Amino acid sequence: MHSLAHPLVAIVGPTASGKSALSDRLASCSDIPSIILSTDSMQIYRSMDIGTGKVAPKDRSVPYYGIDIVDPSQSYSAALFQRYGRSVIEHASARGKRCILCGGTGFYLRSVIDDYHYDASDTVDDGCVRKACEDYVVRNGSDGLWKKLEMRDSASAALIHPHDTKRIIRAFELLNSGSSYAQKRKELAHITPYYQSICIGLHVDPDVLNKRIDARVDQMIEEGFVDEVKHLLDLGYGNTATARQAIGYREIADVLHGRMTLDQACNAIKVATHRYAKRQRTWFRKDMRIHWLNADSASIDQLVDSAQSIIVRLK
Repeated sequence: MHSLAHPLVAIVGPTASGKSALSDRLASCSDIPSIILSTDSMQIYRSMDIGTGKVAPKDRSVPYYGIDIVDPSQSYSAALFQRYGRSVIEHASARGKRCILCGGTGFYLRSVIDDYHYDASDTVDDGCVRKACEDYVVRNGSDGLWKKLEMRDSASAALIHPHDTKRIIRAFELLNSGSSYAQKRKELAHITPYYQSICIGLHVDPDVLNKRIDARVDQMIEEGFVDEVKHLLDLGYGNTATARQAIGYREIADVLHGRMTLDQACNAIKVATHRYAKRQRTWFRKDMRIHWLNADSASIDQLVDSAQSIIVRLK
């Protein structure tokens, strides 16, 4: 296990559970100078702010990393994020700072904190395969590409949502290199920690969480989400795998193209986010390292106190 000046703290849980608020408060009130590393696979993209729930620069109490790394047209992977995240963590540690990881993408989190070794097939960016897959999606939709994957690699298809274009394409790239998405996921389940980490999860009753999600979607619209998607389309990012995969962006793009009303899009975004939150709960539930806090009705001060108690006990 690689040593750091201070153990990592990871705040995890489903979308809308309050991870960002807790992470920022923990970082700002800690006796140890801290930074935040986002482990959200969508917040890495520039110009995708409202729909991915990025903390606005004016609301950041400490330096944030893992945000606005690449353009939506660029491909990215957990292997690339591992290199980036570990460089951020070790640079912070060398300056005596603690890194608080915050995000709902379990695969990105574990790629950083666990001793997972990527090989050439994990970092491959097969332009020919990617282009062929993206063209197929334009003609047949992400569901059509998923069905094609299911015929070739049913084990991998079973692990990927039919609308998750980015990971479906990734699975085809791995197949083309002689590897498998399912095999990579299996390997991830049996690896040891790379850093000492204190993992804190926020549990919210599903009914309560769904109401929070619905309120957040309404707020996104009020904050200008439609204009954000229009800007991305104007930049030419509408047909990228990232834009089609990100919940909310594809639905609002359909509104702008006249394929559905704004009310229909809002409802579709809410339903898709409910399902995504359920998948997040399933993922994190399997990790026995996580210390869960009930965040149904607890105030931010109560959550900070509980989280600090866990950190002090386990450091």
